[in-house]
Formats: sequence, structure tokens, C-alpha cells
Amino acid sequence: MKEKILIIEDDPAMRLGMSHFLSSSGFVVKECDNGARAIEILKEYDFDIVITDLRLPGKDGLLILKEIKSRHPHTGVIVITAFPEIKTAVQAIKDGAFDYIAKPFSNEELLFVVERFINFRRLEKEVQELKESIKKSTQQRLIGESPSMKEVLDRIEAIAMADVPVLIQGESGTGKELVANAIHEKSHRKRGPYVKINCAAIPESLFESELFGYEKGAFTGATETRKGKFEIASGGTIFFDEIGDMPLQLQAKLLRVLEDNAVNRLGGKEPIMVDVRCIYATSKNLKDLVREGKFREDLYYRINVVPINIPPLRERKEDIPYLIEHFLEYFQKKYSRSGLRLSSAAYEALLSYHYPGNVRELKHAIERAVLLSADNIIDIKNLPEEFIADIKIEDKCLSDNISLQECLSSYEKKLIINILKETGGKRSEAAKRLGISRKVLWKKIKEYGIDYP
Repeated sequence: MKEKILIIEDDPAMRLGMSHFLSSSGFVVKECDNGARAIEILKEYDFDIVITDLRLPGKDGLLILKEIKSRHPHTGVIVITAFPEIKTAVQAIKDGAFDYIAKPFSNEELLFVVERFINFRRLEKEVQELKESIKKSTQQRLIGESPSMKEVLDRIEAIAMADVPVLIQGESGTGKELVANAIHEKSHRKRGPYVKINCAAIPESLFESELFGYEKGAFTGATETRKGKFEIASGGTIFFDEIGDMPLQLQAKLLRVLEDNAVNRLGGKEPIMVDVRCIYATSKNLKDLVREGKFREDLYYRINVVPINIPPLRERKEDIPYLIEHFLEYFQKKYSRSGLRLSSAAYEALLSYHYPGNVRELKHAIERAVLLSADNIIDIKNLPEEFIADIKIEDKCLSDNISLQECLSSYEKKLIINILKETGGKRSEAAKRLGISRKVLWKKIKEYGIDYP
């Protein structure tokens, strides 16, 4: 889409000359000869660039500049000035103009300044998109200090650069998609396409055309040739979410593509070579599906080259405090809240809950609590009802005025005591289970005053 330019110039010959030149250069141009009319036009239309003379009847260029920057802050303003008015042009730059151009000037000089603004705006947009991407990746990262999560993170680091199939297994809500995202972002394909397919969401009748594409006229309604997901993802990664829900008859065709690195569009005659790394995820037990005849055994062994098993949240409760802290910070920023803290009852409820919905359920619980909390306290009444019904308050010493860091320390102390009990006081084994060194454990025992033989 071509940029739209408004020219404000009271000299007819100059105005028409600029308009004709910029229009012939591919821009959409509108023009007027005075400041008052320009303000009216700007109320009706949005422009990418405004080119205005500093000296105009009615309203001068500086007043127009201020009007534009207040109403349309992203519009670029280029001011035209005579040589004696350079100081005024400098003031215009201070007031928000992109640049100025002094009379007399050539069409090439004008085009140079216009294109420089377009490139500037394009770079600014790319930087903003990069910032958003970084912000998103920071907000949606894998959180966990438990031995089981450290094992998952280590596995990601070990296999990300290798073009091998990965099968991510875990209950719904454990973060399988985040693991897949991390593998792609750490791989050499990170600048290539990243295509996600939810196998449980695509109707069976559309599955084949979605994956492999089709030629024009291949079936009724195929009015044009369309690439499938494999072609779109060539040079990058495909993430098959819930691969266990893929129709059985399509599994054989998927296996053929994986073995040949080529697809055949519906209605097509020649195979099309593709270069794709595949990552799979499932919340189902594929071995059980193989035994039940619902999943092909040969496909199972083809995709299960590197397995990654994500434990449910109830089996890594030591990660809950870190997740609480992360989501609390995230949703405070998202909803422009600050200074929120959990009451002891709310914090204990979050620690004690059994989380059938795993990390996703915790995330939604914190989001709800942030939205419903009054003042700066997140109370137990702000949590979903199932959290309140399932609460088991074991430690009555926490007060409502305790900070989140103190809550984390209290939980850490309680966790260390419980692990020491379970290991019979064997500190080496306890340190191993906690994922810390024996020296760090000894320091924490001393710090918290834990007296366990």
C-alpha cells in the first residue's frame, strides 16, 4: 500500500509541481493552499506524511505542525523553508518535524527526504515488533527450579540445534507448546517459518488439504492452487499439537512425507520437496493408542526419536512459588496494577491446591485474582472456588501482612523440612532431590534455624 501525502503550499506552481512529481513516483497525494483548509482535511483523513510551507495564509507551518503532532503523532512532517528562516526550521524540528528542506530544491531532493522518512518509520516499526517479540518471549517462558524441570531445560538445550524429531508428552496445561517454542527459537531454523497445527481442531475431511495443499480444480471449490502446511513451513519447523488425535488413515500419509521429505498436493502429479523439522506434542499415552490400534506403531517410532516428558505441576510443587511470582508480576504489568501482594490464606491456598489443570490453571487463577483484588491485597476470596474448597492450611504462623519474598522463604523452609523428613535426615539425598548442592542446603538449614538430626 502506497503512502499518503498531504501538501500544504500557497504557491500554485510549486504545489502542483510537487503533487505531480510525487504522484508519478507512486504516492497518493492530496493538496491545499492554506493552513485552515489543511486542518479541516486532517480531521477527515489520515496521512503518512505532511509537507508544509512554514509561511502560509491563515495558520503558519509551526501551528499546523503542533496540530498534526497532537492529533496524529505518527505522521511525519517535512517543512519547507526559505534560507533566511533556517532558525525557524530548527525550531520546527524541536517541535516534532521530521526534517526541513530549503528553497530552492529539486524533485530528487524532495524524494530523498520523503523516502528517508519512510525508511525511518519502517525501521521504527521493526524495532517495536522486535521489542514486542522479546517481551512476549520473556512473558511466556518456561519457569521452574525443580530437578524435573531442570532436566527438561537441559534436554531442550541438548537437542535444539539437531534436526531430530521431538515428542513432547505431558498433561494438558503443563506447557508443551512453550517447550516446542523454545526448541524452535534455539534452533538454526529460528529465522525460518514456524507453523503450528492443532490436530484436535482440524475437521477430518480437511486434514489432508491443510497438510499437503491442493491444485486448482482438485475438488469442488478448489478455485486456486493452495500450499499446504508442509510447504509453508519448508526451511523451518512444524509443531503438531495433540498428534494422538490425528486420523488413523492420515497417519500413513504423514509417515510417507517424513520418510521422503516430499509432499503431493491433492490433484497434483509431481512430488514437491520440503525441508521441515517436526516437533510433536500429546497429552495422551501413545503407547496405549498403539496397543488399541488407534495410532500406527511405525509412526510412533518415527516421531519418538527424542522424548521430552513434562511432569504435572502436582509433582513439582517446589516450582509453584516461582510461578506465582512470575504470573503476579506479569498480570500486574498487563492490567496496570502495582504493589499487589498475596494474603497468607491466598498464598497457602495456591501452594496446597492439586492443580488438575496444571500451570495453565495457576496462571488463570492469578489473572483472576489480580483483576478482582481490592486495594493491594489478593485475598483467598479472589481465587476460584475450587481453590478455596481444596485449601489445606497447615502453617498458621503466616500473617496477612507478610510479603511475597517472606512467603517464598517460609515455603522454602517448610519444603526443606519435609524433604529432610522423607530422606530420614540424609542431607546429600535431600540436596539432590531439591536440585541444590549439599553446601547450599547446609547454608539454608543454618539460615532458617532448622534443627533436624
